[in-house]
Amino acid sequence: MNCLLCGQTTKCELTFSSLFLLKDDCSYLCLACASSFEKIGENHCPNCMKTYVSTKCKDCQFWCKEGIQVDHRAIFIYNQAMKDFFSRYKFDGDFLLRKIFAPVLAEELKKYRGYQLVVIPLSPERLLERGFNQVEGLVEVAGFSFQDLLGKREEKASSSKNRSERLATEIPFFIKTEAPLPKRILVIDDIYTTGATVNRVKRLFEEAGALDVKTFSLVR
Repeated sequence: MNCLLCGQTTKCELTFSSLFLLKDDCSYLCLACASSFEKIGENHCPNCMKTYVSTKCKDCQFWCKEGIQVDHRAIFIYNQAMKDFFSRYKFDGDFLLRKIFAPVLAEELKKYRGYQLVVIPLSPERLLERGFNQVEGLVEVAGFSFQDLLGKREEKASSSKNRSERLATEIPFFIKTEAPLPKRILVIDDIYTTGATVNRVKRLFEEAGALDVKTFSLVR
């Protein structure tokens, strides 16, 4: 099998899964490419997993003042390798790359048994432009289904906003159903930056009756 990122032949005894999950199986990445992704270590914000801080970070303090208790988990740091991955997967439309993180995502999402998964949606305009929802692709290839509870109105892309704009933006999301919500919900996005997206969706679900809402992303 060839590495999905660089095209080099991969070896089953040196795999992405064995590096991060201690398993011996074939991988979609060569050793060099797998090693370029950096997992979040032990030194991080206890609420949102921001690295290199050991107490509640400024972002979480902001959300606390907004009345939102952050309960977020992520796997990887947004380093250059991850930035390059999302450039190819999310913006260039290389949909095959969704398979790269399937093993590690599967292991992490298994920890949320009893929670209904809800994926952060794209607006209809953005979905038409991109052709796929990148978060749906990551979740589905990991072997999980999700409930279509959330819709999104068109707005300026979050990737083009600065920090202040992200925090100040009014929520463009809405709940699509009038039926009672699941009591336990896991909101999933691809990248957590300031938390503006998932934390406002978390509050939206809580105000609509969900009792336990946690958030998760591949990257912090």
